[in-house]
Amino acid sequence: MKHFPLFLLLAVSLSILTSCLDNSVEDKYKDRRNANLAWFEEQRSLTVDGKTFYTEVTAPWDPSGVILMHWFNDTMLTKDNLKPLYTSTVDVIYRGVIYDGTPFDSSYLSTSPGDSIFRTTVNSVVEGWSLALTNMHVGDSCRIVVPYTMGYGSYDMGTILQPYSMLQFDLKLVDIYAYKTNQ
Repeated sequence: MKHFPLFLLLAVSLSILTSCLDNSVEDKYKDRRNANLAWFEEQRSLTVDGKTFYTEVTAPWDPSGVILMHWFNDTMLTKDNLKPLYTSTVDVIYRGVIYDGTPFDSSYLSTSPGDSIFRTTVNSVVEGWSLALTNMHVGDSCRIVVPYTMGYGSYDMGTILQPYSMLQFDLKLVDIYAYKTNQ
């Protein structure tokens, strides 16, 4: 019991220090965060020929998790194609940019396992990608907008992917790797 006040003081100090560190990241990137949030809202309300461009897709595991998706292909032509599960391994082609159009990643320089193909498991990518992929069928091509809460959050991933970065991807689901049917 003699150490309880010392433990309590340490816990309170640690809490205050953590709070200050969290606020410093938020304060440092406040303008960037606001610009990203404004861009996301612009995308959410974007219309083309009087029609909403993006469909809002909500994560079943988190009702506050929303991404924006626009299919470039006729989904009626792919509706009977396979659809990946959360544990599936998929082959995709993609290009990623941040809110101001600056590119940060692409599969187009990849040569393995195939030309421009990136192979990954659906559950090993950022939440926004997982949500998009589980809503696509093989052959679908989409543009997705991923809010920072379903991307890299408030983490600093380098000079381009700074905290609170909204992400935009052009994404094509090429195949579900090693999918076998029982015949």
